[in-house]
Amino acid sequence: MENQHKVEFTKEMAKDYTILVPNMADIHFRIIKNAFIYHGYKLEVLKNTSRTVVDEGLKYVHNDTCYPALLCIGQMIDALKSGKYDIHKTALMITQTGGGCRASNYIHLLRKALNKADFGFVPVISLNVSGLEKSSGFKLTLKMLRKALAGLCYGDLLMLLRNQVRPYEVNAGQAESLVEQWVQRLTAVFNNGGGYNVESIKNNFHEIIKSFEEIELNRQKKVKVGIVGEIYVKYSPLGNNHLEEFLFSQGCEVNMPGMMGFMMFKIDNRLEDIKLYGGSGVKKTAIKALFDYVVKIETEFLNCIKQSKFTCPMSYSEIKELTRGIIGYGCKMGEGWLLTAEMAELIHHGYENIVCAQPFGCLPNHIVGKGMIRKIKQTFPKANIVPIDYDPGATKVNQENRIKLMIAVARENMGQSNNNSKALEFENQRQLLTV
Repeated sequence: MENQHKVEFTKEMAKDYTILVPNMADIHFRIIKNAFIYHGYKLEVLKNTSRTVVDEGLKYVHNDTCYPALLCIGQMIDALKSGKYDIHKTALMITQTGGGCRASNYIHLLRKALNKADFGFVPVISLNVSGLEKSSGFKLTLKMLRKALAGLCYGDLLMLLRNQVRPYEVNAGQAESLVEQWVQRLTAVFNNGGGYNVESIKNNFHEIIKSFEEIELNRQKKVKVGIVGEIYVKYSPLGNNHLEEFLFSQGCEVNMPGMMGFMMFKIDNRLEDIKLYGGSGVKKTAIKALFDYVVKIETEFLNCIKQSKFTCPMSYSEIKELTRGIIGYGCKMGEGWLLTAEMAELIHHGYENIVCAQPFGCLPNHIVGKGMIRKIKQTFPKANIVPIDYDPGATKVNQENRIKLMIAVARENMGQSNNNSKALEFENQRQLLTV
């Protein structure tokens, strides 16, 4: 990597600079951004999704780099070129994981791309909890972190309920409308300084669930499809060519495992590293406290859903146990063993038809996703999994045709299941008559 001049985001910049963030999970990010806005940062989640985003990425990022990096950087450069922002009063923010994934180096790729595009003066902020990079004008406080975690949970719940309600709603659009109402309501709560302590989170969970239970439904039998994959392409409509919407248009019920599981996986990995390789006792105590806090929120999350009529996800500990004997816990690069575990959990809940989103250039994801399909099918014979590659040259038509084939197989399997049930019922009646 060639030497780059790092432009620091200073305290003076924090007063009037707009911070742009690439989008990934729309519901989650629209809530989480309020954790930063409340603390005085002018933060905006980008919504530009045209083909020019891909073109800018191809122009300024090495084309052998993973597809999510290309899209994130392309989206930010496209925004800077749009004329919508004062480029001398604009900063960019990107996450830095600190692990072996190339996501740790997105920030360096971004600075290199900015220099090429003549935006080298634009400061870049690293959002990380590993102390990799610091800026005098931005500090991730404990309160902001707690609010961000609360936002992740709210986003997970709204996504889960919407996906279980939308395919069956009598009055089309109610689920999406309710999501929008809750995003606005939670935004107001966050902006008033609340909504992030455990008791508030619990109360909001109950109210959200109650509001979705009031939507009138028509329970017809639908093909149930789960979505797993590399975290960006899994959630981002820009990255997966609006996969969720396509599945809804095909009459499917969609289940996409939440982001909290991934967050817990990343925290848990830090504890495993200290256990295996040693480390600071103070650091271990701090990470364990964070993990226990997230488990506490997760427990409230699951308990609230269990009291409702909705399908409840497994806890992180249950998901981890589910993969014992299938994949080792030492496989933790990128999404690691969690991706395989999510496929197993989906099948356990009846979502045997799975789309595995595979971005170009993400070797760990191909190993724990595509590479584990055979083992998953051996363990769960009913599994109907299709890996879909996403890259700048992949056509949407080819991707959707492969998914349609998976759905056709799912419908055939569902029909056979119905026929088997009818045959069993007929046989039972015949035996009763002959007694």
